[in-house]
Amino acid sequence: MLTAKGRTLSQPVFDRLAREIAAAKKKGYEVVLVSSGAIAAGMGRLGLGEKPKTMPQKQASAAIGQSALMWSYERAFSFYGEKVAQILLTRDDLSNRNRYLNARNTLFSLLEFGVIPVINENDTVVVEEIKFGDNDNLSALVTNLVNADLLVILSDIDGLYDRDPRVYKNARLIPFVDRITEEMERKATGTITPFSIGGMVTKLQAARKAALFGVPTILANGMAEGLLEKILSGEEVGTLFTCQGNKLTSRKHWIAFTLEPQGRIRVDEGARKAILQKGKSLLPSGVLSAEGKFSLGDPVVLSDASGRDFAKGLSNYDSSEINKIKGLKTSEVEGRLGYKYSDEIVHRDDLVCFTTGG
Repeated sequence: MLTAKGRTLSQPVFDRLAREIAAAKKKGYEVVLVSSGAIAAGMGRLGLGEKPKTMPQKQASAAIGQSALMWSYERAFSFYGEKVAQILLTRDDLSNRNRYLNARNTLFSLLEFGVIPVINENDTVVVEEIKFGDNDNLSALVTNLVNADLLVILSDIDGLYDRDPRVYKNARLIPFVDRITEEMERKATGTITPFSIGGMVTKLQAARKAALFGVPTILANGMAEGLLEKILSGEEVGTLFTCQGNKLTSRKHWIAFTLEPQGRIRVDEGARKAILQKGKSLLPSGVLSAEGKFSLGDPVVLSDASGRDFAKGLSNYDSSEINKIKGLKTSEVEGRLGYKYSDEIVHRDDLVCFTTGG
């Protein structure tokens, strides 16, 4: 949306965004931008016809394009007397709880100063292992980071359709979604242009993550004039994804969606039901095995005996310790190890379930 033909930044789009966001700020709204465009801008300056394929090439394009991207925002917002600040993030920054809180405090301070934060993935240094993957999912994590009240995803499409409107002329816009189903995600198509990543799949993923933090999402066409004003005034625009059901705490949302699991703990059926149906912690007696190599405090996936994942949490023991105390009563742990960190392998306060018991 920010680029023309995928390779140069479209200044008129920046100008329109700045005008609408500045107007929203005057009405008392606080706005945080999650922006793409750095790699595409770099491609234009390097004369590349398609997106770079290797990580060093992507990083080089981002390094060249970042300054152009921020200058476009600076120029657009300065006309309305607004200041912007760039925040560069990787998944590694948000996976570390202290750095996560530092990023949050920085963003809150910028908002207190009346500055508009512009958040980008730090493509100049990021590697595959710590990439967010796309700006849609990054924006969903930012809703948790800043305690947002609304996530607005601006795209080049009017919203969610029952089928691809680029292929089917009779495709119907879906104005309201109260639950994102697996069928919706299966039907969603990926990006078909050579210049970007994501597509409808990542937008549905982002809306689902935001909903679990209690934040509604609006997906709408960012090229429409006056869009933000219409959204903030309550007009029916695009597709609204609501946030019904149980809301995750900020910490549990962080565990569920920001942390990459370092291993897996298989549990028996009794432990699975106790966790899913009764909200219990995982005790050593219910553990069948620990897989992978992980340390105390690392995020792990919990799976049943057949290997189906059903929860994610922070482990109170490392993998080798768990394999030594699996199946034991809590009273027997210290005798086996010579010490005991906790009665629980994973405490329920550090545990997020993917499904309900059955």
